[in-house]
Amino acid sequence: MGELGPRTDWELVLGGVDLVVHCAARVHVMRETVVDPIGVYRQSNTLGTIALGRAAAACGCRRFVFVSSVKVNGEETRPGFPYTEEDLPAPADPYGLSKLEAEDGLRELARETGMEVVIVRPPLVYGLGVKANFAVMMRWLERGVPLPLGGVRDNFRSVIALDNLVDFLETCLFHPAASNQVFLVSDGEDLSTAELLRRTARAMGTQARLIPVPAGFLRIAGNLLGRSELVRRLCGSLQVDISRARRLLGWMPPIGVDEGLRRATHGEAE
Repeated sequence: MGELGPRTDWELVLGGVDLVVHCAARVHVMRETVVDPIGVYRQSNTLGTIALGRAAAACGCRRFVFVSSVKVNGEETRPGFPYTEEDLPAPADPYGLSKLEAEDGLRELARETGMEVVIVRPPLVYGLGVKANFAVMMRWLERGVPLPLGGVRDNFRSVIALDNLVDFLETCLFHPAASNQVFLVSDGEDLSTAELLRRTARAMGTQARLIPVPAGFLRIAGNLLGRSELVRRLCGSLQVDISRARRLLGWMPPIGVDEGLRRATHGEAE
């Protein structure tokens, strides 16, 4: 990657900073409109991340914690066979690829400079003010819309509450054993789509109206209607194993899924 360049505005801001957590990114979108998606993702998620890491190293930053994504591992797992940190990366879209390339760049920077790098790959993050598909799901539940997802009971999805992710990132900042490690992280309880809907509705003080349509039928309908990607997300499994975080860092999620959902829908109690 070459020698460190001249001081930049970022380096001036980072002077005296010992620890950095980098969360900013261009996130994946369901309906991409740009002509060159991978180029746009690389500009923000890969080059921007490496530039910030290089500036941090130039300023003598001791540890750089990078919030990557489970999409570096891939898009789907078999039920009961979660991703682990030892699995070969298999990103399937420009977002996941740009995150993997950022990870590789940071590892090289760590070797060059001695700055410690910690890579964290979370699955779906939910909390107060959550957007994208999770927010759409909550609006459906709030309005009492009947959803044909009652039959999606055999898949498993890992998710993480914002409070749990923040707690884990804080652990990664200070724990000696986190240095130069990769971690998958979640709430520690995987839910089927139907169960996630029911428990989210309960946290909102309502009831999910779920129609028991078989998942196989939904996949066929998704293919016919050009919505196969959405149906795959709803019907497929995506699990992560957080054993390494537990073993190396002694970390346990401070709140459970139900409390996380309550905070996502109502905020934290005073």
